[in-house]
Amino acid sequence: MSRFLPAPGPARPLAAAQLADSIGLGGYLVCSALFFTRIVGLSPTQVGFGLTAGWAVGFLAGVPLGHLADRRGPRGVAMSLALCTAAALVLFLFVRAFVPFVLVACLYSTALCGLGAARQALLAGLVPAGERTRVRAVLATAVNGGIAVGAGLGGLALQADTAMGYLAVFALDAVSLAVSALVLLRLPVVAPTPASAKGAPVLEVLRDRPYAVVATLNMLLQLHIPLITLAIPLWVVERTDAPGWTVSLLLVLNTLSVVLFQVRVASRVTDLASAARFMRFAGVTLFGACAVFALSGFDMPAWFAVVVLVVAAVLQAAAEMMQASGSWEIGFGLAPEGRQGQYQGFFGSGFTVARMLGPLVVTTVVLGWGTAGWLLLGGVFVAAGAAMGPAVRWARRSAPGRAGTTLVSSAG
Repeated sequence: MSRFLPAPGPARPLAAAQLADSIGLGGYLVCSALFFTRIVGLSPTQVGFGLTAGWAVGFLAGVPLGHLADRRGPRGVAMSLALCTAAALVLFLFVRAFVPFVLVACLYSTALCGLGAARQALLAGLVPAGERTRVRAVLATAVNGGIAVGAGLGGLALQADTAMGYLAVFALDAVSLAVSALVLLRLPVVAPTPASAKGAPVLEVLRDRPYAVVATLNMLLQLHIPLITLAIPLWVVERTDAPGWTVSLLLVLNTLSVVLFQVRVASRVTDLASAARFMRFAGVTLFGACAVFALSGFDMPAWFAVVVLVVAAVLQAAAEMMQASGSWEIGFGLAPEGRQGQYQGFFGSGFTVARMLGPLVVTTVVLGWGTAGWLLLGGVFVAAGAAMGPAVRWARRSAPGRAGTTLVSSAG
């Protein structure tokens, strides 16, 4: 268990908080679409528009809320935003029209994006730089484990298919966020960052072009997120001879892989050089996964299609763990100490963009173009991974005072 648990200290309450709210999140992810259509009474188009609008607002709010965490202290801001997210979920229970739904979706996404930035700033303030990537891997393990439990509970609500069941899932998510906020009280207070000098930019990250390039490349690699959650299920059902239950098999395989091996993979990332190298490996491995997924679309026996899809899913999971490990080291290592909140808010916005635009881009390319689309997407992954090393070196040279302790070698 020592591989999965943080060392005694601040990291353990952080992991407990992540585990608590991820259980509720798992139920939300499984049930939200049907709740909004069947209970709220919205059309799928209205749900898609509202959620996209919400994530767009969240994308814009991440940096300012991260800056607020720097200036006011990340623990208090993280607790407040967790409670705001819980409040938004409670409001969802009373929404029965399109405009209120969009407004609450904007509140939910804004609070959730700010919460992510504040938690990252809290982690940076409590955990030494050399241990952050490993601790972040433990948190990812907790999140995936919690989501798996929550998804199981959400599955019970789907099976019952009643208004009360869906409402209970949303209530569980709100309660789990409130519990996670209370858990943060066990952590020491991180001192706020003093205000910037007169004339200095308040949101420094918005003028940091090298960091913006690094964050953009990471966002391109994060397109594997809608790949596993949306494109692959549709591909399996519509373009392969594999049985429908293969979708569940692939999702379970992905979750278990992260739970069992993410910490081990992250332990190999020790500095910016190894992080950039892992990002390059992730790009190449994602290309391999895309090529094998494309192969599954050719005519073949159902059992062989399942085998091919499992091989592709294993490659995708390995790439996901490498990309995540490298991005944590890079995101923290290139951010100036005392500005982690706004920098993590900016870096984390790539995840928001991937959730907001990724489904449209990935499904259009993969389902619309078939094999050519898979190979094109794989080429994007390879290019982004290969460009990460030079981009990290540029960012490290442009501001030698960044948090990163090791200069990326020319081979990175």
